[in-house]
Amino acid sequence: MLAQLYIHNIAVIERASIELDRGFTVLTGETGAGKSIIIDAIHAILGERTSKELIRTGTDAASVSALFTGLEPDALQLLESLSIPMEEDGTLLIQRDIRLSGRSTCKLNGAPATVSMLKEIGARLISIHGQHESYELLSPEVHMTYIDSFARLDGLRSEYQASYRRLRVLQGELEDFNTDEGEKARMLDLLRYQIDEIEAAAIQPGEQENLSQERDAIRNSEKISASVELAKVLLAGDEDRGGILSDVEQAASEMEKTASFLPEAGEAAQKLREASYLLEDADSTLHSLSVDFDPSALDAIEDRLDLLYRLGLKYGGSEEKILAYLADCQARLHAIEFSDEERERLEAEYEEEKGKAIALAKELSQKRKEAASAFSQQVKKELAFLNMPGLAFQVEIQRVPLNSSGCDKLQFLVSANKGEPAKPMSKIASGGELSRIMLAVKTVLSGMDKVDTLIFDEVDTGISGSAANRVGEKLKQVSHNRQVLCITHLAQIAAMADHHLFINKRTDKERTFTQVEPLDFEGRKQELARIISGESVTELQLQMAEEMLKKP
Repeated sequence: MLAQLYIHNIAVIERASIELDRGFTVLTGETGAGKSIIIDAIHAILGERTSKELIRTGTDAASVSALFTGLEPDALQLLESLSIPMEEDGTLLIQRDIRLSGRSTCKLNGAPATVSMLKEIGARLISIHGQHESYELLSPEVHMTYIDSFARLDGLRSEYQASYRRLRVLQGELEDFNTDEGEKARMLDLLRYQIDEIEAAAIQPGEQENLSQERDAIRNSEKISASVELAKVLLAGDEDRGGILSDVEQAASEMEKTASFLPEAGEAAQKLREASYLLEDADSTLHSLSVDFDPSALDAIEDRLDLLYRLGLKYGGSEEKILAYLADCQARLHAIEFSDEERERLEAEYEEEKGKAIALAKELSQKRKEAASAFSQQVKKELAFLNMPGLAFQVEIQRVPLNSSGCDKLQFLVSANKGEPAKPMSKIASGGELSRIMLAVKTVLSGMDKVDTLIFDEVDTGISGSAANRVGEKLKQVSHNRQVLCITHLAQIAAMADHHLFINKRTDKERTFTQVEPLDFEGRKQELARIISGESVTELQLQMAEEMLKKP
């Protein structure tokens, strides 16, 4: 459950720490006191979109923190899968900061998190039902989700949707085979030409670089030969002079003789002898170098490089890319040449998957019909309790072609007057009726999920009198196994709560502040009397409020 909510610099709320308990809690206050801001703050920690407009004027950042206790096993499992560190007492602290700069930061038990992670875990912690969601009841798409949730069809629906997605993929692949024969023939000619051209070149990876080096060597053959010959002379000498090799050998011998008289010369002798060996190796390497180049090979190399260059422009810049293009062409050619066999395979797979999808869709449809009957009966029972016994409620299911939801078109129909045919809610229900229908639907669905905290935002809109009493009783009933928070303007509902929070707005030095105060019995009596009377509270209204609070 939501145990604590801390709000800082959200609109008119400078700082508020709200302690919450199990059972039924109401929040009341004057219109504009800031009740909706608390809902906005809760939406923020649930990962909903926020706006910089929420930040209190004169500040550059706002924050919301929420502490949850007694988490359900599926919520704990999700946190573990998200690698969120867990506290020893099993609590979860969600934090969200909003800045004027536009950046928003989120944390789960102190660990950095994304908004999508907040939204994912938030769906398992809190369910908010407000006027906006009441109007969502006008959308048939929402009706489908309600029936599926009531019938616990998540697994079956997911299995069907996976089959339907696969069916659409196979359908797309089959449509690709419907290319006209003329286009297919042109494609075959092009692929065969490209394959023949690349295969005829017999390309070897790395040959372009090797050929370029060989070409450069031939072009500079005279310089290479002259340099090699000069190096040989400098090392070994010629008829006119000795080379440095003999000079170094002589120097090494002299130092070796001197070392017997001057030990310090031994190191110089050793280094000179090592240099002599290295020079001998270099001289041997120079004599093994091949400096005989065939100028007549230059034209053939240039032609080969030109071919590789042209192929590179057409099919890729390197030998590897050209060969990869060749492999792709061969695969495409094979697919076209054997398209009839491939088409037959795909058609068989398509028909098999179609049969599977149809069977799953029919199973979904049958279970929805069974659930719709039970759902309608339970909703009508709840509506009767909420002082709407004359409202006829039914679920209409029509067969439609396969789509992502199955083979059903589903919507809720109502009739507010006996004898009148049931029609879609968008044409019948008023705002007050929608609020009670939504409460009835949510009551029926309350046992279908494991969300521990339900928030009703002004669910009493458009109702009064005995209907308000019944709504309060229903909220009280739902709170027996859930934490229920309700923002209300009705004294009948507020009087039935286990806990009462008062939202109070005040002005100090031309700044507006909102406070959230828990009320004791006397405080609740004063607040109920205010709700009943408006501005001035009389003794009679206080007595009425006290009677309402003491009523079992």
